[in-house]
Amino acid sequence: MKKNGKNIFELYAKDPQQADRVVFGRETYPDRRGFLKGAGLAGMAALLGGAIPFHRNMPGGLIPVALAEEAFRIENKDGLVILNDRPVNAECPAHLLDDEVTPTARHFVRNNGAPPSNIDASGWRLQIDGEVASPMTLGIEDLKKRFEVVKLQLQLECGGNGRAFFDPKAKGNQWTLGAVGCSEWTGVRLADVLKAAGVNSKAVYTAHYGADTHLSGDADKEPISRGVPIGKALSPYNLIAFEQNGGPLHPMNGAPLRLVVPGWPGSCSQKWLTRIQIRDRVHDGAKMTGTSYRVPAYPVKPGEDVPKEDFRIIESMPVKSLITYPESGIELSGARELTVRGHAWAGDNAVRSVELSIDFGATWIRADLRAPANPFAWQHFSGQVRFPSNGYYEVWARATDDAGRQQPFAIAWNPKGYLNNSMHRIAVRVA
Repeated sequence: MKKNGKNIFELYAKDPQQADRVVFGRETYPDRRGFLKGAGLAGMAALLGGAIPFHRNMPGGLIPVALAEEAFRIENKDGLVILNDRPVNAECPAHLLDDEVTPTARHFVRNNGAPPSNIDASGWRLQIDGEVASPMTLGIEDLKKRFEVVKLQLQLECGGNGRAFFDPKAKGNQWTLGAVGCSEWTGVRLADVLKAAGVNSKAVYTAHYGADTHLSGDADKEPISRGVPIGKALSPYNLIAFEQNGGPLHPMNGAPLRLVVPGWPGSCSQKWLTRIQIRDRVHDGAKMTGTSYRVPAYPVKPGEDVPKEDFRIIESMPVKSLITYPESGIELSGARELTVRGHAWAGDNAVRSVELSIDFGATWIRADLRAPANPFAWQHFSGQVRFPSNGYYEVWARATDDAGRQQPFAIAWNPKGYLNNSMHRIAVRVA
């Protein structure tokens, strides 16, 4: 796999249907000729940079050579590194996450199944049922008319962000640092919708369902269906979202409707949302049982086998920081001062402080830390560091939350590679 993305031949060789979904936003293979009309033709022309005069002669499944010569990219996702295509998962390099609000083009993609081919907002329906007094079926326009529409900056992070640095290795997507983002989401409060449905006294957990399909093609299997305790679900900062950064949701980020449950693993924020069931027990859907999104209930040594019954569901994510400027590997010439900035977050908590070190942790410099735009938004930090002489340096960042928990230097290993919140480090050379 190339560092900057998969070659399009690799995608089509492995799964033509999924490749077409990614490239063109819908399934067209094996007879793409029927698709090369209207929006489909315009989409391919846009990718190729001009009209296709003889498009009627193109055989089904043909890969235009202009696309084949370039590394594969997800449409309208600028600079993301593709980790795999089945399912599609992609992260953003740390230095491209420098914006205070993560642009839609830079927001990471985490899929478990195949995205739905039909994402028509006008016909989309959300079902609320289970342990409620008044089950409801709502369209997106119903949500806008019946409930207060709010905008919030909300941070999402994949539970496996940082898995690539585990030793011994843990199975799963080898995320480095970029499976995180903080966009501005527009939607209605999940709590308002649940209260309107009348959550009853038996309610224990939510169960979330989406329109994506299992990679096996088996309609009876779900790719993912997770949930949260009812107390978390009733927080006013969870959204049923239909916009991202003032525009439509990106298809790979759950268009036209998704959950945003900040502070907990991103897997709780169901994409392509079609149903929320209220259950009288802990939800047991796909990726809720076994060891999925779970960690041992006690510290373990690297490589240790842990009985399944000793795993616990991940809830609030740990305190963490990310240096977004400068890019690691920068070389300074003629100056020994450097501005360092980035973001910090802490699950259900707030970040109390961020510190920087240039001497491998011997001493620390307090960075300026801003309050979040709203609860569950990440916080921005900046600081000035001065290097005493020429040579190689590392800038380290560590955050501390309002409960006194601090980022560690080393990874707290677990078998599934979750919750890596070790300090972020960048390299600096002073010439």
